[in-house]
Amino acid sequence: MGKSENIIELIDVKKVYDGDTVAVEKFNLEVKKGEFVTFLGPSGCGKTTTLRMIAGFELPTSGQILLNGEDISNLPPNKRPVNTVFQKYALFPHLNVYENIAFGLRLKRVEATFRNDKGDSYTKKIKLTKAEIDKKVKKALEIVDLEGFEKRSVSTLSGGQQQRIAIARAIVNEPEILLLDEPLGALDLKMRKEMQIELKNMHKRLGITFIYVTHDQEEALTMSDKIVVINDGDIQQIGTPTEIYNEPVNTFVADFIGESNIFNGTVVGKLKVKFCGATFDCLDDYEINQLVDVVVRPEDIKICPVGEGQLKGKVISSVFKGVHYEITVGIGKYEITIQSTQTAPVGGMIGMRIEPDGIHLMQKVYTVNKYDGVITKTNAVEFGDGEFECDVTQLYKGSHLDEEGYLITAEGEKIDLTGVAVDVEVDTHDIIMTDDKDAGGAQGNIISMIYKGDHYRYIVRTEENEEDYVLSCPDLWNTGDLVGIIIPKDKIKLSLKPAEGENAR
Repeated sequence: MGKSENIIELIDVKKVYDGDTVAVEKFNLEVKKGEFVTFLGPSGCGKTTTLRMIAGFELPTSGQILLNGEDISNLPPNKRPVNTVFQKYALFPHLNVYENIAFGLRLKRVEATFRNDKGDSYTKKIKLTKAEIDKKVKKALEIVDLEGFEKRSVSTLSGGQQQRIAIARAIVNEPEILLLDEPLGALDLKMRKEMQIELKNMHKRLGITFIYVTHDQEEALTMSDKIVVINDGDIQQIGTPTEIYNEPVNTFVADFIGESNIFNGTVVGKLKVKFCGATFDCLDDYEINQLVDVVVRPEDIKICPVGEGQLKGKVISSVFKGVHYEITVGIGKYEITIQSTQTAPVGGMIGMRIEPDGIHLMQKVYTVNKYDGVITKTNAVEFGDGEFECDVTQLYKGSHLDEEGYLITAEGEKIDLTGVAVDVEVDTHDIIMTDDKDAGGAQGNIISMIYKGDHYRYIVRTEENEEDYVLSCPDLWNTGDLVGIIIPKDKIKLSLKPAEGENAR
C-alpha cells in the first residue's frame, strides 16, 4: 500500500470543557500535504479550539489526531513539527527584527554525528552555528519580502510588516505545517487584502501545509484550496471555494458564505420548483411535493422589462457599491436582493429573470421541532428545558379530563398521566418569541438568524441543556438576545412513546 498523501487526519475528535460544554463534536478531516486549508465559521464555533488541538495547546477529550499516520493526540507542542501564527503577533518589543526571527533558532538543538578517538560514531544534540542561523533568518526575510529590515526595531514597523515578521519567525524553523489563527484580523481592509495575496504566494513558495482560521468569507474564498465550514463545533461542509459558494449543503452555509436570497420552496414537477409565487426550471432533481430551501445568489438575478421574466416587483432601494448596484425589490410579502451593474429607479417596477443554473435547491433541514417530553402532575408537558400547557386528551382518542385532572378514556379507564413519556412536535411557525424572558414556558438566547424572503428563521438555545427551538418570525431580532418562548396550547402535538413500561399502551 502506498504512503498516505494526508499529513494531518482528525478522526472523531471531540473537545468538552467543564464536563458538559461541547466545543468540538466528532470532527473528521483529512488534510493533504501542501494544501491550504481554511477553517471558516462564526465566533465560538470551535475553529480555534480545533487549531489549538492540532498545535498541541489543547488535548482532545476523545478521538485521534494523526500526523503522517502517527497518533500525536497527546504529544506536547514542542514535539510537533508545527508552528503557529496568532492574531496578536507576540513579537518581543526589546528585540530587533533579526533577533525576533532568530529567537527560536537559538534555542533549537539538532542531532549531529561525531566520532571518538576509537573511531566509534555517536550522536548528540548541538546548537545551530551563527552562520546557520544567519542563513535561515535571511531566507525567511526574503520569503516575507522584508530583506534589509534585520536591524529595525519591531515597534517602528506597520501592522502588515509586524505580521510578516511573525510569519517569518514561524517558518524559519521549517515546520511541516503552519497554523494561522486569524492572523489578519488586526489589519485594516486594504492591508488585509494585500496580505491575503502575500500569504497565498508564500504558501506556493514554501510548499508546506497551511491551516488557516478565519470568520472572513472573502479571506477563505481568496486563499484556500479547501474550506471547512464549521458551526456549533460541527463540520457543515468541506469543499473547494467554488463548491462551497455554488453548492452549499444547507442554509447556514448558503447564508454564511457570500450573500444569498433564501426562500421556502416546493418541488412541483420534474426539475421544477415553486417559490415567491412563481414556478421556475431548475437543475436539482427532487421528489415532487418535497419541501426545499431555495438559494439564489443576488448576482444570478437578471433585471429585465416587466413581463419578460418569471417575477416582477417594486424597487425599494438601490445602493451603489462601487462595482455593482445592490437593489432590493419587493414582491408582495417577499423581498429579493439583486446585484447588478445596471441600476433601477426606486419606486419603479422591474421584471426579474432567473436561469436554471442560478437556482440551487437544498433539502429542508428544519420543518418541525421534535422533543422528548414528560407529562407533569398538572397535565402540562416538560420538554426543551421548559414546561408548557398542553392538551393531554390527544394522547387517547375520545378521552376527557375529570374534575380531579385524571384522564378518562373513551372506554371509561381512569389514567394518571404523571411521568408518562411522550413525543412532542411543534411546527416552526407555531413558536412565539417575547422579550419578557419569564412570560413563556422556556427561555434562551438567539444563536442563529437567517432571512428567508418574507420571514427570519431563528434558533433559540436554552442554557441548561442547550435545547434548540427553531422558529419563524417576520420581526428582526438580534443574535444573542435573551428571549422567552411561548407555544400556544393547541399547537403542541403529543403522542405516546412506543410501548415500554407500565404506562405504555
